[in-house]
Amino acid sequence: MSGTQHVCRPLVRSLRQATSTTATCQSRPIIAAIRQFSSTPSRSDETTTTTTAAGADAQKLAADAVVLGKKKASEITVIKQGSEEELAKLLSPELGSRRRRAAIATTGDIPFEQLPYQCFQEARRVLAKDREEKIAKIKAELARIKRIEATDPSTYRGGEEFKQKRLESLRKHVEELKIQADINDPMVKRKFEDGQGDMNKPIYRYLAERKWRSMDYKIITQRISQFNIVPDILPKFDPTMDVKMTFRGYKAPPGAILDSLITESGPPNLRLQVFNSGERLLSVVVMDSDVPNPETDSFARRLHFLVTNIPWSPASTSLNLHRLNSKGESPSPEDGTLAIPWLPPTAQKGAPYHRLSVFVLEHNKNQPLDLAKLKETYANRDGFSLKSFRDKFDLNPVGFTLFRSVWDEHTAEVMARHNIPGADVEFKQERVRSLKPPKKARGWEAKRQKPKYKSLWKYSKRIKGLKY
Repeated sequence: MSGTQHVCRPLVRSLRQATSTTATCQSRPIIAAIRQFSSTPSRSDETTTTTTAAGADAQKLAADAVVLGKKKASEITVIKQGSEEELAKLLSPELGSRRRRAAIATTGDIPFEQLPYQCFQEARRVLAKDREEKIAKIKAELARIKRIEATDPSTYRGGEEFKQKRLESLRKHVEELKIQADINDPMVKRKFEDGQGDMNKPIYRYLAERKWRSMDYKIITQRISQFNIVPDILPKFDPTMDVKMTFRGYKAPPGAILDSLITESGPPNLRLQVFNSGERLLSVVVMDSDVPNPETDSFARRLHFLVTNIPWSPASTSLNLHRLNSKGESPSPEDGTLAIPWLPPTAQKGAPYHRLSVFVLEHNKNQPLDLAKLKETYANRDGFSLKSFRDKFDLNPVGFTLFRSVWDEHTAEVMARHNIPGADVEFKQERVRSLKPPKKARGWEAKRQKPKYKSLWKYSKRIKGLKY
């Protein structure tokens, strides 16, 4: 046998097998090779077990997929290893990645951290060893911090200021080590995907901020630039808090145009997520920056809602502003104190859309604001300035979202119910007249309008049935 025939024999044999399989696939069921989970690799002399769609193993896999994916059993045949389309079709998307869902469906009641995959368990050992090293570094840094705290500031050249900067730098380094110790832990990622992470821990705050900055942060910064929030309201602003808004169960994305009946019911409910540790006090402001002023032919600002002294922590998520009543009394201390009640946003007919901005401001040094002073200062809602409010009460804007309001079929009724004037006013754009002098007539006819060409007027002017 020649060398060429010796090399080509395996290729010809595989092609013949593929041809025979294709020819008989319509007359017999498809056979899928399924290897059971094992903690050891397969041997070269191990025989491969096969099963049909009616086999017991296939029925068990289909039943598990029915429980997880809530599909009908008649729609499920055989789960093939390595088939992404089958996994996406059969299993519910609420349980994390498709590979993880497939593992849960085929391993029964085995805990996630004890899944019998040899590579998975070996990787967990490596990660556990790395975590032990990070924990040892954390302990060493904490001991170093205690030594510096017990040291007299006079021993440092910079004194107390140098000591505090050094301690702050070391504490920041410890927080980074805590994140690095858990960043690769599959249990941490699993809890974060399932929404069960403890936001008081730095690793979950880090993962939440990374997820927020990947998309939601980009959207909100785009809206700030698109709707000219900077510099119309603030000269400079960069949000550091995730803010989501809902009206009566409706999720309002940033910049959405809402019906006047939806916004009439009350202030929006907010979902706030901070990414740094510690307790703090917050204030929420809702303002309209597009109130038309016909006298000055410009736009003014109006305050629609103000609540202050809201205690907040990383574990807090939802802020229900509907609970606040007009007297400023809150049924629960987590809701804060009402300073200015809700005024439904409206827009007059013919006016452009109104930008209703929702700002979340953090109190510096957690100093509560004087409620009586707020009510006295902003009793007249018109002419509100967020920049002046920030500077006067020592606040720091950290969160933002917005919605828009336009004239619709229900706006007049809303304005009548809340005694808001201006429902009978309609704005129209004034026509701008050109300042250029009128142009002289040009062309063949224009040249022949003089008495010299009077004989031709019968063709252009004196036409029967036309009057000039």
